[in-house]
Parts: sequence; C-alpha cells; structure tokens
Amino acid sequence: MNDMQREALAILAEVWALSPDVRLGQLMAHLGFLGESHLGKGLGYIEDDELIASLYRHRAELTARLQGMPAPALQPTGAATSVSGSSKLPKVRGG
Repeated sequence: MNDMQREALAILAEVWALSPDVRLGQLMAHLGFLGESHLGKGLGYIEDDELIASLYRHRAELTARLQGMPAPALQPTGAATSVSGSSKLPKVRGG
C-alpha cells in the first residue's frame, strides 16, 4: 500500500466517523455519486488523487453541516474543472 492509498483510507475513516449512521455500502455509493457529479466519472474510474479530493470535499461539507455552518462553496463541476478546482477552460482576454 502506498502513501496515497493510506491517505485515502484515513480520510475515508474520518468521513465515515462524521456519519456514524451510514453503512459502508451507502458511503461508497455516495462517493460514486460525488464522482459522477464532480468529475463525470464512475467510482471505478476515479483516480486515487481524485478520490482523495472528493473525500476531503465531502469531509468539509459534513463538518460544516455538523457545526451548523453553511456548506463550503463548491467549484463548478464537470469536465471543465480539475480536481484542485481550477478551471481547465482557456482564459478569455479583454472580457
């Protein structure tokens, strides 16, 4: 197991701890939904770094919800957004 896989499992455990009533299968299904929604990929096609980014995003959302705060603003979704949230679209000049 490499460092990235260990990080993914650690953050998965943190996310699961924030939702103790959620079964592991439900959490995996939810991660699949997040992959489709944010990356346009099914869970089986998400790279480890993309999964980690989704897990961190989900952890932030759960933490904010538990603290009664508004959820962090989401970056635009789809193929035009990288895992880091930076746009992959070309910049328009003079706009």
